[in-house]
Amino acid sequence: MGYGRGVSASVSAPHPGPAPDREPGPRAVPRQDPRLQWAITLAVVAAAFVTVRPLDYSGRGLVVGALLVVNSVALLARHLPEARFPPRVAFVWLTAGVVAAAALIGVSRTGSGYLFAYFLVGHIGYRLPLKQALSLAALTSLLCTGVLYLRLGPGHEALPWTLGLTIGAPVVAGILSRSRQRAMEAMLSSAESAERAARAEARTAVLTERGRIARDVHDVLAHSLAGINMQLELADALIDTGDLEKVREANDKAHSMVKESLKQAQWTVHALREDSLPLLDSLSAMVESSGRRDALTVTGTVRELPPQVTQNLLRIAQEALTNAARHAPGGDAGVELTFDTASTTLRIRNGPATAEVPPGVGSGMGLIGMRERVALLGGTITAGPVTEGPDQGGWQVEAVIPG
Repeated sequence: MGYGRGVSASVSAPHPGPAPDREPGPRAVPRQDPRLQWAITLAVVAAAFVTVRPLDYSGRGLVVGALLVVNSVALLARHLPEARFPPRVAFVWLTAGVVAAAALIGVSRTGSGYLFAYFLVGHIGYRLPLKQALSLAALTSLLCTGVLYLRLGPGHEALPWTLGLTIGAPVVAGILSRSRQRAMEAMLSSAESAERAARAEARTAVLTERGRIARDVHDVLAHSLAGINMQLELADALIDTGDLEKVREANDKAHSMVKESLKQAQWTVHALREDSLPLLDSLSAMVESSGRRDALTVTGTVRELPPQVTQNLLRIAQEALTNAARHAPGGDAGVELTFDTASTTLRIRNGPATAEVPPGVGSGMGLIGMRERVALLGGTITAGPVTEGPDQGGWQVEAVIPG
């Protein structure tokens, strides 16, 4: 019978464009066509003015005309936005409407005047809380039953008084319509929440990936360029001394570091493409390129690790070896890779410096980057000075990755 009324709710609709951060606009909750609702209401009003009698400018006809106007206004008001009527005002308006509908039945002849009561009771079930709706529907049934039982209106002799009891029945249809509508709104609200969560997760994934790329760029550029710059500054300083042999040595070292930087850039491209690098071969090449042959020790049963674990272990080793070359030049360094049943451990230890440490300090991002990498893998990392043994006075970095 169309007791629901079309109102809009702010619900996200998926956006077809490529921008994931764009907020979707509101969309209407699917409901019955409001144009159909208006057509039904206007049809009821028109039928009442055509069929309800007496209708005149004096006496009973004037009363019937006034009640027709009141009932028409009460029925048309159901199409106004709910926000314009607080619950208390809606209750008063609908109560006055059903009283006017019962009064119209009492003073008029039979016709479509009954439809006002039916439609108003149905809207009561949709609009008001359950307790108020049932109470007002029962009041309407009692009023209409009393009118028919006491035969207050002309032409009601042929109608059974029990017909008045049925006028409260449409409240059930209104309640069911409201329940379906609330369920639809809850479902769409849940879908909106899920969509917002998905967008937040996507943004988090983007930020995580940006952080990973930033760490890779730092590892490739910051360390490599810093080392190359240091060698070129050394060569520039040696030119004034006239020691061409040392100038050539510094220049060769800078060339070697450029080649190593190209290798590191290749590793970064592999990581961004999620290609899998061979861990042992890459570690061996890294240690060998740093000038420390036979410095890699592998214990346990070697197994293939996930690409993400492999890439981050290589980056940690690269960071630690670069720091060792910068802060402890000439010192011994060793790399240990241990495969346990439940974890993989990478340990890089260097002894104290045996040559002059060049001036300048690092950016401080290296250790932060290593901690971020290990945290992404659910592992732990420790870094600190070596306080005993042959490498006392040196530095050790140890990363333990589960799995």
